[in-house]
Amino acid sequence: MVRFYLLIKNKQAMQSYQKNYLGIDVSKPYFDVSLLIVIEYQKQELKTTRFSNDSEGLKLFQKWLKENKVSLDNHTLCVMENTGVYHRLLWQFCSTNNITIHIGNATHMKWSFGIARGKNDVIDSKRICQYAFKHADELRATPALNPVFLKLKDFITSRTKLLEQKNSIKKYLNELKLSNDKATQKILEHSFKASLEGVEKSILLIEKEIDKIIVTDEKIEQNYNLIITVPGVGKFTALYILCCTNNFATKISGKQLASYAGVVPFEHSSGISVKGGNHVHKMANKELKKLLHMCSITSIKYYPEFRAYFDRKKAEGKNGMSVLNAIKNKIVLRVVAVVNKQKPYVDNYSKAA
Repeated sequence: MVRFYLLIKNKQAMQSYQKNYLGIDVSKPYFDVSLLIVIEYQKQELKTTRFSNDSEGLKLFQKWLKENKVSLDNHTLCVMENTGVYHRLLWQFCSTNNITIHIGNATHMKWSFGIARGKNDVIDSKRICQYAFKHADELRATPALNPVFLKLKDFITSRTKLLEQKNSIKKYLNELKLSNDKATQKILEHSFKASLEGVEKSILLIEKEIDKIIVTDEKIEQNYNLIITVPGVGKFTALYILCCTNNFATKISGKQLASYAGVVPFEHSSGISVKGGNHVHKMANKELKKLLHMCSITSIKYYPEFRAYFDRKKAEGKNGMSVLNAIKNKIVLRVVAVVNKQKPYVDNYSKAA
């Protein structure tokens, strides 16, 4: 009886040693999967296959995983690059089936491969699979897909595109005023009138849908109301930050968010010959950085604390854009602070004044 119990225990221990690593290269029509199974610390043969990037392809993918005895739990790690839209179905599949998933930065993965000659989708999936195996202990799991944030992000992006169209039309018409006669200008403005009204109506519809989402989700509304108390931060900047951080599900720090937004200066020096000074890196979320730039300008205009800080630094000889960047950094740190403390921002500067 004791021997039988030990055999069962040993069998369970052997099973716990199996780890599965999935490297997935995603494109619009299909995704390539490489599977590496490690049993008792011994790597098995690497398997590669391709599936269509749709619901039917995901069904076949799930069937293939079962055929290869891949457990749908925390013993399986799935790694893929952030493709914007194309990886959403796989993200949802992994979230539904409790598979640990890491959606990483494509450039970071590419640099980790070292000097690599040649590439295609199959080779990329193999490299991502090896990356998952080597860095498994360091990779942070991506939170489960929240459809609410996908809707919000799509609405915000659509609103931005519509605003760009509206401003583009207005700019074009204003430029024509310089050379056209009044009759021609009137015809052109009349022809664009319907388009402008349609775009404005679409923007209003999207903003109404965004307002509905905020009210219906208690957690989003709570953090949103906290973030907009920070000086300079408006409605859509707050919502975009919530989308980027998945409502701060990963407990991101202020420095990490500032680095992601591209407002943290990094040193560039080597020995005594290279003295590049401190500069922000071009690798950043450009949309978030643009929103924060508008926040910094607003804060200088309407908040005495930031106006005084800007004037003081300019008087010290600092570059204006560097000072604006410092203000963006301050705004990000304050946003994270109010969310972590779950308390609205307190303007101590105004109180002291």
